[in-house]
Amino acid sequence: MPDGSPLPTCRPETGFIPREIFSSRAVFDREQETLFARAWLFVGHESLIPRPGDYFLSRMGIEPVILCRDEAGEVRVLLNSCRHRGMRVCRAERGNTRHFTCPYHAWSYDLSGRLVGVPMRRQLYEGVLDEASHGLVPAGRVARYKGTVWATWDAEAPDFAAYLGDVRPHLDAVLDHRDGREGGSEVIGIHRWIIPANWKFAAENFLGDTYHNPSHASVDLIGIGPSARSGRTGRRDEQPAQHLWVSFPSGHGVHSLIAPPDNPYTPAFRDDPEAEAHFARCHEERVRRLGEAARLSAFTGTIFPNASYHGRQPRGICVWHPNGPEETEAWRFFLVDADAPAHVKDVLRRYYMRYSGPAGMTEQDDAENWLYATAACRGPISRRQPFNYQQSLGAWRRGDPVPGDVSLQITEQNARNFYRAWQAHLDGAPWPALIGQDT
Repeated sequence: MPDGSPLPTCRPETGFIPREIFSSRAVFDREQETLFARAWLFVGHESLIPRPGDYFLSRMGIEPVILCRDEAGEVRVLLNSCRHRGMRVCRAERGNTRHFTCPYHAWSYDLSGRLVGVPMRRQLYEGVLDEASHGLVPAGRVARYKGTVWATWDAEAPDFAAYLGDVRPHLDAVLDHRDGREGGSEVIGIHRWIIPANWKFAAENFLGDTYHNPSHASVDLIGIGPSARSGRTGRRDEQPAQHLWVSFPSGHGVHSLIAPPDNPYTPAFRDDPEAEAHFARCHEERVRRLGEAARLSAFTGTIFPNASYHGRQPRGICVWHPNGPEETEAWRFFLVDADAPAHVKDVLRRYYMRYSGPAGMTEQDDAENWLYATAACRGPISRRQPFNYQQSLGAWRRGDPVPGDVSLQITEQNARNFYRAWQAHLDGAPWPALIGQDT
């Protein structure tokens, strides 16, 4: 897109998306101002900061933030930038401290972000510096949800529950204990790596793009699943369930399934009797505890704009941090039940690394697709051709059998709704419209 040209407009209802939105610096900058500065973003997990003084460095869009627990036990999200000259006041990825001190000029802040120390304050700043207004910038709102921590810079944003809307049961299926108890997850590892691709390709992939399964043919052939046998057990196309592709006004999209009424357990750890027995017991208890609701389970999904998940195995949350129009820093938070047996956690840890992350086979497949797709938006000839999003156009129904726009076949309706919400944010629409409420 030539400099000075108007930003491309995304009209996904037509079934076409302009390629420029994946490569334009102007579009990227607009996203930071109107999308990442307003939307609820995944910051981390409470298991990373269990004690007062614990901190974990995270991101919100291109902004570095500190997720910490103050001395009173309150969870805080603070911009990691000194109010004097902008240096990061914390550079260690994770730890415990009583305060954050800027290494440049040594301004110091407590765990709530309050400015508590200025070298030579009386000699240099007496009667001038308003310390109360020079604390670390806090997020506009912070939400804790079943162990996860989310934040928005916009103090006027709706409550996180309203932002989630009807996608909530699908996210619950990821975060809740495998036996049906609420919450109970912990992070057992985080992978970080950089992909030379636009962040939106990753986000839309996890909305429920199962059309790309040919990319993962090698995964099935060599036995990358939990049992490490030839052929992946528990494949989506082999499970006796109704598959649902569901999207929502806020831009969220999921691929979930509803098990048949008898809700049978699908073996997945045949080579490890202890792990198999554990998950079989969890399944039985979940069915007993939740009844009909236990039939809903989650495969993949994206909580708009850039937090995706795997709901089963490998269970985790993936965050696609935008570095630039053609670079994404991927963070994958691997989840397990906190009270799972040590052996089960070890089995899952090994499987997660084999399947996902920078060394995982599926992630390599996906990243290769995304980087070439991004490159295909760069050239003056190729970028004139819009991408086709006509798949299953109109083949969806509202609220049947679950809330949302529901398709019972592979579809790009989830992506179309994602880009509708994306365009609404770039246009500066009011919050009621952004979450599907009447203005």
